[in-house]
Amino acid sequence: MENSRLGTRILMETERLILNSCSKSKLSKKSKELHSAILRKYYNAADVNIDYDRQRINMDVVLCDKNYDPKKVNLVISTMPLSLSFKDIYFLLKSCLEKDVKSLAFYARLLREYANKDVTYMAL
Repeated sequence: MENSRLGTRILMETERLILNSCSKSKLSKKSKELHSAILRKYYNAADVNIDYDRQRINMDVVLCDKNYDPKKVNLVISTMPLSLSFKDIYFLLKSCLEKDVKSLAFYARLLREYANKDVTYMAL
């Protein structure tokens, strides 16, 4: 029961962090990095470029992870270019939030890094 409340708290704090990063009139570099990190995680993208003025996202989505080895320089990774348009970046980022254990651990790390909140995360 405690772990489900912790997961809910992590999701709520992450949504609040996204809202705060989107509500500023001029986005900071840290906010843009947060947005890119969430999109990279959700879409399994190697590269994410967000054009806030034109409301477009261009990214290279990794098609297959079997050739990926973090210990080596990866010269051959199959990617597919993807272009998305959005009306409101907040709702897009909020829809990218997932509730699995791996994602919750990722969001806890984002909270610690971008919101200076130390959320102790215990594995289920």
